[in-house]
Amino acid sequence: MNIEKTAKLGEGLSNRHITMISIGGVIGAGLFVGSSAAIAKAGPAAVLAYIITSVIVFLVMRMLGEMAVAQPDTGSFSTYARKAIGPWAGFTIGWLYWWFWVLVIPIEAIAGAEILHAWFPDVSSAVFAVAFIILLSFANFFSTKSFGEFEFWFSLIKVLAIVAFIGIGAMAVFGLWPLAKDVSGVGNLFSNGGFMPNGMGGVLSAILISAFSFFGIEILSIAAAESKNPEEKIKRATNLVLYRIILFFVVSIFLAVALVDWRSPDLQKLGTFQYVLASLNIPQTKLIVDCVVFIAVASCMNAAVYTSSRMLFSLGSRQEAPKSVTKINRSGVPAIAVFASTVIGLICCAVNYMFPGQVFGFLLSTTGAIALLVYLVIAFSQLRLRSKLEKEGAAVPFKMWLFPWLTWFVIIVIMSVLGYMFLSPAYSYETTLSLGVTLAVVACSLVVTRKRSTKSRRMAIN
Repeated sequence: MNIEKTAKLGEGLSNRHITMISIGGVIGAGLFVGSSAAIAKAGPAAVLAYIITSVIVFLVMRMLGEMAVAQPDTGSFSTYARKAIGPWAGFTIGWLYWWFWVLVIPIEAIAGAEILHAWFPDVSSAVFAVAFIILLSFANFFSTKSFGEFEFWFSLIKVLAIVAFIGIGAMAVFGLWPLAKDVSGVGNLFSNGGFMPNGMGGVLSAILISAFSFFGIEILSIAAAESKNPEEKIKRATNLVLYRIILFFVVSIFLAVALVDWRSPDLQKLGTFQYVLASLNIPQTKLIVDCVVFIAVASCMNAAVYTSSRMLFSLGSRQEAPKSVTKINRSGVPAIAVFASTVIGLICCAVNYMFPGQVFGFLLSTTGAIALLVYLVIAFSQLRLRSKLEKEGAAVPFKMWLFPWLTWFVIIVIMSVLGYMFLSPAYSYETTLSLGVTLAVVACSLVVTRKRSTKSRRMAIN
């Protein structure tokens, strides 16, 4: 059965687009606001959690980079899973990944709408949310370059915000920030219950939170397929991933827990960046952080529309989704795939406002473990494809280090975290739902594969 693409996507992403996506694409509201939850779980040891997660994510990206350099594909790890594990694996992880990003669309729209509603209270949040989704879907609909331009400027603003925060925080640590004479040094790392007040259990919980902050970095391998010389772009971006995530995430969290008391209830109430900046007496901190978070939310939703549509296009190209989603417009954009993903996002958004805290909350819970499942599939795919290439004596232009030991290390770590989530009362509900959805998709994949095999045999006989 031929599973090659029936249409070719355009090459609308330039070098500066790919570079900025690789630098700032992973920075989301989870860092600016959500990191306070990780700090609440682990205390100052949240820094350790972010370091561990950074290393694991970097190794996963190296594995994905090895496969992507050998064969750039907009289906990315879904395509590699199909080749390495079987059609059912590519089908399953592709649809799970699409489902995750389709739900991100309304999540970010709702978050952005709440910020806009606070600024303009006379306009309903629901109106803002719908307008937000439609605007960014149009940016994706007309050309890949439009997505790249939006993401370039969104990422640039996020990077500048992080750099400014690090600069101000570093000055405060050394006692050089003029607006806060009473905040300096790193005493808060050890004086409020110690560096690891909640033990390794707290660090593990913080790792789970931080892991979802990093999810989305793999979009680079999908976006690079729509650029010229994708192999070189993937190599360069993958090699720099560790330095970027350590700078943006680890250094930021270190400065936060060094400068403020992690036990403060205001840290959870205001979010990490707003609370730290307020402690440093910076005026208009809420407005500043709200603006940056709004940009981060817009960036994430822009990426969600793009990523979900490209994964749907890839599934359609492999005859694992309706053939219509592979149709592209004159700009090389899978317009029907963009439209379909956007419509599902709009429906989920409407459900949230019609039945607040009910149906949408349940749907959101089904994605709880998908990020880790994606990373696990990437590791298993790289393990099998690399082993196959080495047996055939084929060259591997971009290698994962210490193969297969580091690959097995990542697999064991991810499976351990999944096991912890399944047994932990705090995460067992979401994990069980995620695994239930995964099994349902696997069952669908087996049905589709069986029907396809039957059809192929009939055609061969005829």
